[in-house]
Amino acid sequence: MQIAMVLYDRFTALDIIGPYEVLSRIPDARVDFVAERTGPVRADTGFLAVTADKTLGSLVLAAAGLLEGHRATSHWVALDLLKQFGAEPTGERVVFDGKYVTAAGVSAGIDMGLTLVGRIAGDEHAQAVQLLTEYDPQPPYDAGSPEKAPAHLVEEFRTDSRFSLA
Repeated sequence: MQIAMVLYDRFTALDIIGPYEVLSRIPDARVDFVAERTGPVRADTGFLAVTADKTLGSLVLAAAGLLEGHRATSHWVALDLLKQFGAEPTGERVVFDGKYVTAAGVSAGIDMGLTLVGRIAGDEHAQAVQLLTEYDPQPPYDAGSPEKAPAHLVEEFRTDSRFSLA
């Protein structure tokens, strides 16, 4: 099985590395990093670079029109942008709709990866991967979604142009 993970300039490292760690443990899977151009792509901190070995056949699923009419999710700041591309946004962490799988935010990529491993290699294999990666989230705060976070923080990030994707 061949899996492509899309890199883009200033990506968040856990968006890529978390799911990579999980998906690379599917038996007979090959995980490739793809980007607009081959070569190093820098994370948002500017310190980490991941190498893209292959280039994209299209840009983003939604921008390519592939999510039109499909349910999809994304980081909560960008969720409404999915509508512009004809997708049906949902606030779920992981969404399966046909052959498309989308995840919301950084850590949701790990959940997506485990869900895919379970569907492909079986629940027990996914549980083994979760155990061996010691993925046992117990965050010190219950502020991981706009519904749970303090309202003033949600508003701050919704209106701050540094976090706006529009």
